[in-house]
Amino acid sequence: MDTIASLFSFITTPVSWVIVQFHTVYGAIFGPDTGWAWGLSIVSLVILIRICLIPLFVKQIKSTRAMQTLQPEMKKIQERYKNDKQRQSEEMMKLYKETGTNPLSSCLPILAQSPFFFALYHVLNGIATGDTIGVINQSLLESAQKAHIFGAPLAAKFTDGSAKVESLGASLTDVRVVTAIMIVLMSASQFFTQRQLMTKNVDTSVKTPFMQQQKMLMYVFPVMFAVFGINFPVGVLVYWLTTNVWTMGQQMYVIRNNPTPGSKAQAAYLERLYKHVTHAGKTRRRSEKTIIKAIVAKGRDRNEAERKFINGLTKAGLAAQADGTVMKSDAQTVVETEDGTTATAATAKRQQPKRQTKSQRQSGGPKAAGETTSLSKADEPEDAKPSDAPRQTAPKPGSSGRSKAQSGQRKGGPQRPKSPSKK
Repeated sequence: MDTIASLFSFITTPVSWVIVQFHTVYGAIFGPDTGWAWGLSIVSLVILIRICLIPLFVKQIKSTRAMQTLQPEMKKIQERYKNDKQRQSEEMMKLYKETGTNPLSSCLPILAQSPFFFALYHVLNGIATGDTIGVINQSLLESAQKAHIFGAPLAAKFTDGSAKVESLGASLTDVRVVTAIMIVLMSASQFFTQRQLMTKNVDTSVKTPFMQQQKMLMYVFPVMFAVFGINFPVGVLVYWLTTNVWTMGQQMYVIRNNPTPGSKAQAAYLERLYKHVTHAGKTRRRSEKTIIKAIVAKGRDRNEAERKFINGLTKAGLAAQADGTVMKSDAQTVVETEDGTTATAATAKRQQPKRQTKSQRQSGGPKAAGETTSLSKADEPEDAKPSDAPRQTAPKPGSSGRSKAQSGQRKGGPQRPKSPSKK
């Protein structure tokens, strides 16, 4: 461990300085030798580090989204070379290289925290062994050794013997109980964080090496924390428990407000977004516009949840625009047709009259809907009746009352001259 500590010695002094500054603030409130002052100093150090890592976390989210967009291509490669695992791996690596994605991007926040972790471990281990490290002088060292968190000294470990624990002013039972509870909470928070990522924010219908990696990490990381946690001082356990809780809350926020396409979290988000948009009639936040813009741009490539969202807006008389906004669409308003069924206005305009049967056409039955019926002879007005004087009117072409055409004559156009033999 001394070799690892020497590698990260360049960050030991800044970490110890930050802890001392926070201890000065909390020591004035709770007392300089209390566990609250030193424990909150470690928690504040975690929060400060995680705030500084937010840009890296955003980059991780973008990389994860890029991996999700590659899922269809990865599935095609998997099906194409399902009998050749080596060729499958080569094609996967080629795809990663062409698109500039990295399947190990989910480990970036943990790798970035590693220098701070080893520096903090080295500082707390120096407190346990009575060595001054960084800006921690002898007076601060004595104050830290007196600090207890729920009865466990800040520098005590689960594997420490009773003699060492008693030298720190505590009992072995208190140390074992406190460290065991913290190790369980630390491992459980890590498992829950990875599990909610796998069950809610990943499209599990596609089986790829990326999915297998995430599933493996869900079980590997908690076991690693449990195994190595028994050798961590109480102060380091406070550090890891705090950072795990921060990661869990941060991921819950991302899953709720920016879910992965095709996941269960996206279906739940679009359902909430649909209720909000139909109630307000518009989108108000930039994140909502960004998601709607991406859905509109997909066109026919939308998944089931996205199609359900777009169809729901259409039925509600709204239309999603290419810029992510939502506008009212009168052409899509739901109306009630004459036969009692519901349809959109555009559909109702295109509705055709019902076709009559052959018997109805021959017997002059009821007309189809939308056709006007002609007046019968008995219903004609008096001024429309013909006078007593015979009036010869030319029959209307196509009417049923005209005289039949004589044989040898054409129904329309110039008539054929009669043959002289038929005079």
